[in-house]
Amino acid sequence: MIEIQHLHKSFGKFQALIDVNLLFEQSHCYALIGPNGSGKTTLIKSILRLVIPNSGVIVIDGKPCGSDPEFRRLIGYMPQNPRFPDSMTIGQIIAMMKDVRGDQQPDEELIKNYHIREMSNKKLGALSGGTKQKVNAALAFLFSPKILILDEPTAGLDPLAAEILKEKILLEKQKGKLILITSHILSDLDELASDLVYMQDGKVLLQQNTAILKMETGESSLTKAVASLMKNHDEPSLISNE
Repeated sequence: MIEIQHLHKSFGKFQALIDVNLLFEQSHCYALIGPNGSGKTTLIKSILRLVIPNSGVIVIDGKPCGSDPEFRRLIGYMPQNPRFPDSMTIGQIIAMMKDVRGDQQPDEELIKNYHIREMSNKKLGALSGGTKQKVNAALAFLFSPKILILDEPTAGLDPLAAEILKEKILLEKQKGKLILITSHILSDLDELASDLVYMQDGKVLLQQNTAILKMETGESSLTKAVASLMKNHDEPSLISNE
């Protein structure tokens, strides 16, 4: 579980996060959406401690997220633009990650389904964008983390690879994992997300169960439900899941 209380972050005069309060629970898949500059990336980086908030508290698995880096072992992170060492091979980076994480039993389902072992001698700098994204996904899921944070996970993937990843996300959700996904492709989120968080100008404007959102808007798809909501409300009020 991730609990965020009164989170603020500014970069100079720019207010990136303004009094953000959220609760992310296990066995839920949250779609974090909003226009560019809405604060989504800053929020994710704050959870990962890649950005230090000006004020507020982030509690992960019952413990305040502070200077102790141990909490990162609970999280599998798939960045939108992975930065791999160009001179390393696929096999070397997977072996390095296994060595860093110790004796944890790895989850190699995506390595198998993406046929990554057959490419283990290829250097990361020579890979196509789609292949890098497959490696990126495999590393995020490798150690069966309790929490998965996936930033535009299907970007650059061909339809078959995207479907394999979506099936994996659904499987991990069924196992009780907490999954947080950002994406501009709402159709990808429709079959995955149990809850939606909408951000704009550094504020959380909406947190809602997707089934309830569709019912309240009378729409059958998440894309149409969000479009209807934005059309009818210039600034929707915060709606909790309770």
